[in-house]
Amino acid sequence: MTLELDPESTAVVVVDMQNGFCHPEGSLYAPGSEAAIDPCAEVVAEARKAGAAVVFTRDVHPPEQFEGNHYYDEFDRWGEHVLEGSWEAELVSELSPEDGDLVVVKHTYDAFHQTELEGYLRSHGIDDLVFCGTLANVCVLHTAGSAGLRDYRPILLEDAIGAIEDDHREYALEHAEWLFGEVHPRSAVEFA
Repeated sequence: MTLELDPESTAVVVVDMQNGFCHPEGSLYAPGSEAAIDPCAEVVAEARKAGAAVVFTRDVHPPEQFEGNHYYDEFDRWGEHVLEGSWEAELVSELSPEDGDLVVVKHTYDAFHQTELEGYLRSHGIDDLVFCGTLANVCVLHTAGSAGLRDYRPILLEDAIGAIEDDHREYALEHAEWLFGEVHPRSAVEFA
């Protein structure tokens, strides 16, 4: 079954495809994240060809971000990663933004939290969001879930999403499909 999406009201959201996660020298490198680079690039190319919007998210942390926090501290959980201004925080070279693409800098797992993402989507009449990127059970899941709560249609591309472990991806995709969105292979999604 083919899922046809109107490029006028659809955006591809590429989550956190950054050196720190996708490159073997990154502090939070996962082979599953690196394996998602080519599938994400293919999705972006198809979206651009059809005229759909492309959004990249970048997880970026100022070194002092979590100082004085009551509880939320990603450095405590993950160690320092994707520090502001670092090579780790840059998008992988295979996924370079072009003029007209939106790059959302976020400081939490959720790309809607205190960013311009929702304003951009609303002002451009976008209702359907096609998700690819990494990590399945962290930033992809939280951003897609947040999209669903905001009445967007989250569509997760099962074969263009990276994870640390395969069972993490399986969990995230099952949870997303059960609770707030849809899961499809890339081959089933067309911009028409």
